[in-house]
Amino acid sequence: VAVPRSPAEPRRHGFEVTVVAASDRVEGDDLPVDQVPQNEFGGVLVTPEQIHAAFQFLDIDKKQRVTLDNLRARLSIFYDSVSIKDAKLLLNDETELTEEYLNTLLLTNDVKNFDPVAEAFKAYDPEETGFISREMLQYVFERLGYGALTEEDLGILISCADADGDGHINVSDFRKMLQS
Repeated sequence: VAVPRSPAEPRRHGFEVTVVAASDRVEGDDLPVDQVPQNEFGGVLVTPEQIHAAFQFLDIDKKQRVTLDNLRARLSIFYDSVSIKDAKLLLNDETELTEEYLNTLLLTNDVKNFDPVAEAFKAYDPEETGFISREMLQYVFERLGYGALTEEDLGILISCADADGDGHINVSDFRKMLQS
C-alpha cells in the first residue's frame, strides 16, 4: 500500500503555502490556479463552513480545541509520519487552536497562487498517477476507523465520486465532490 509522503514545512501562518506553477498542477485538473475562488483580500476563498468541517475532523476529543496530539493523529491518516516540528508549525506555534482562531487566520488570508483542493488531492495520490487508487481509498478508510472495505464497497465509493465517469477519482472529481 502506498503511503503519502511527509508534508512540507508550512511557511505562512503555520499553513503550507505553495506557489503552483502550471507544470506543478495535478494531472487531470480542469481548474487553473488563477481561477481558484478568491476572498475579498485576493487570497484563497475559505468559508466558515469549510473551516468548521475541518475543525470538527481535527478536534478528536470534541473539546472545541485542536492540540498538537490531535493534529498529529489526524494527519497520520494521510502522512506516514508527522514530526512534532511540522505539527507545531501547522499550529502556528500555539499549543492549541480554536475554531475562532482558525477563522481569524483563514477567512482573511491573502495567499495567492495556491490551490488547496489540488494540494489536498496530493495526499491521496502520493504516486502522482492523477487519480486516487483503490488501495489508497482502502488505506484511508481503514485509518479513519471504518475497517476493511470490500471490493463492492470500493466500487460504490468510486462510482459515487467519479463525476466524469472514467472509472477513477481524479482531481476534478475530487473538487466536485468537495463542492457538493
